[in-house]
Amino acid sequence: MQAQTTQTTQQTKYSPQTVTGMHFWTPTIFSIKTTRPPGLQFTAGQFVRLGLPGDDGELIWRAYSFVNSPAEDTLEFYVITIPEGKLTPRLSELKVGDELLVDHTAYGFLTLDRFTGGDDLWLLATGTGLAPFVSILRDPEVWQRFKRIFVVHSVRWERDLAYYEELRHFSHPDVDPALVDKLHFAVSVTREQTPGALYGRITSLLASGELEKAVGATLDPATSRIMVCGNPDMIKELRAWFTDHGYAVSRTATPGPLVLEKQW
Repeated sequence: MQAQTTQTTQQTKYSPQTVTGMHFWTPTIFSIKTTRPPGLQFTAGQFVRLGLPGDDGELIWRAYSFVNSPAEDTLEFYVITIPEGKLTPRLSELKVGDELLVDHTAYGFLTLDRFTGGDDLWLLATGTGLAPFVSILRDPEVWQRFKRIFVVHSVRWERDLAYYEELRHFSHPDVDPALVDKLHFAVSVTREQTPGALYGRITSLLASGELEKAVGATLDPATSRIMVCGNPDMIKELRAWFTDHGYAVSRTATPGPLVLEKQW
C-alpha cells in the first residue's frame, strides 16, 4: 500500500510527456517541443524541471525556462549541450515520439508582476537566457503594458543566435500585429566581428553607451524596467552596473526596476 501511495504521489508531481519536435540551431544548441500536462500553469518568464532516467535508473532533473507562452498547448525549451553534463547529452539524443518527464509546478520570479510602472522594457540575455524572454514576447500582456520593448541577445559566435529570425520579424497568433513595431532587437557577438551585430559583452556596451546608441533609446531608472537572464558572471556584472546607476533590485515587498535570474 505504501509503495502504491508513493507512486501515485509522484505521478501527480510530474508526468511523462511526448516529444513533438527537435530543432538543432547548431550541433550543440537545440530546442525541444513536448506535449503539455493538462494541469501545468505558469507565468511567462518562469521555468520548470525536466527529467530523464540516468544509467542507474535514478531520475536526473534540471530546470529550464519555458519558451512557449502560457496559452500554448505545446511546451518548448531552449537547451545547450554540456558534454560533461548528466542531462543535456541525453536531451540532445531525444527523438520525436520519445518521452520526457515534466514537473507539474512552475517556478521563478522573472515575471512582469515584479514591476510597477515603466514605459520601456529591456530584456538582456546571454545564450539560452533568451528563453524566458521569448515566452514573455509571445504573451499579449507585455505588448499592452509597455510603450517600447528592447531585446538584446549576446552570444559568443554568430551561429549561436537562436530565434534570430523570429525576433527580427516578430509575429505570433496571440499578439496584435499592430503592436509589434514596439519591439527593438539587437544582438551582440563577443568572439567575432559580425555584420549587423554589436561586438562585445553587454556590460561593455552599456558602459560605452554603444548599446543605447544602437537601439536609439536612453536608459532611465524612472521609466526603464530591466530583466536580465544569463550566465552567472554576466548576472554579477550587470547587477553591479545597474545598481551603481540607480536601479534597485525588485523585491516582493519593495518593487524595483531590475530583475535578474541566473540561467544555471
